[in-house]
Amino acid sequence: MQDLHRISIVVPLYNEEENVIELHDRISNTLDSIQLTGEIIYVNDGSIDGTWEKLEEISESDDRIVAISFSRNYGQTAAMQAGFEAAKGDVIITIDGDLQNDPSDIPLLLEKLSEGYDIVSGWRVNRQDSTVSRKIPSKIANWLIGLLTGVRLHDYGCSLKAYRAEVVKEIQLYGEMHRFIPALASIVGSKVAEIPVKHHARTRGVSKYGISRTPKVFLDLLLVRFLLRYRTRPLHILGGAGLITGGIGFFIALYLTFQKIFFGAQLAKRPLLIMAVMLILAGLQLLTTGILADLVMRTYFESQGRHPYWIREKIGTGIED
Repeated sequence: MQDLHRISIVVPLYNEEENVIELHDRISNTLDSIQLTGEIIYVNDGSIDGTWEKLEEISESDDRIVAISFSRNYGQTAAMQAGFEAAKGDVIITIDGDLQNDPSDIPLLLEKLSEGYDIVSGWRVNRQDSTVSRKIPSKIANWLIGLLTGVRLHDYGCSLKAYRAEVVKEIQLYGEMHRFIPALASIVGSKVAEIPVKHHARTRGVSKYGISRTPKVFLDLLLVRFLLRYRTRPLHILGGAGLITGGIGFFIALYLTFQKIFFGAQLAKRPLLIMAVMLILAGLQLLTTGILADLVMRTYFESQGRHPYWIREKIGTGIED
């Protein structure tokens, strides 16, 4: 861990008043054991119990605490984004606030990170959750995410992860996309590793996760797939689809025109004519949407001074000014 000097631990919390004090004790003990400069960033995601009061209480005795409170519940992704923006460490660790992740695994993540990886993800090998409602859907989701993104992990849903700050701060999170950070980071060529971590059954409080999130996760996955392949060239996919769709419509219309001219076929009541017109219009719409998406992409990068690439290292200065 010789290249890691400061560590920020980001903890999203929603109605975890029964767990937050014990969680803080465990995280504090871990920070003390690794002897690194650290901070613990708690993000209270609009809790309606006494979570914020507990944070105020423990912050009086530990100056490493940064506590942020949302005006309402925005979700875990927004809480993590707020934590990332507040973090000042060279490395950012994320961990759930329900005591199911074990802070004692943090040194293992840091050790693996020091081998040259940009992200190290936890893998809950012996997951202490319901098989039907949690484990099986999770296995299917992990397989599908790996298939569509090319970044294959056993456990995308594990919140216990370690990130190099310069990598994760390049990513803007929306929707439910916190679980896709390793895939999003692969856009800039980040090196991702996965190690087994401990997982405990929830003993206090109520789980905020459920199968109802599946449609949201699937839609976000489609967006991630698009960003991975076509973020800087949306016209290629939309324009390509437009050319195929419009082309099919054009050839159908050409066929109908041939029948009308040479065989006198009646076209007014033929569904094929309507299909040809709809396909041509759909093709034109996809093409124009692709052009607009390309313009938006260029505006995004140029207006913010961003680049569609990420430089890991640079040697030499070239010609001096």
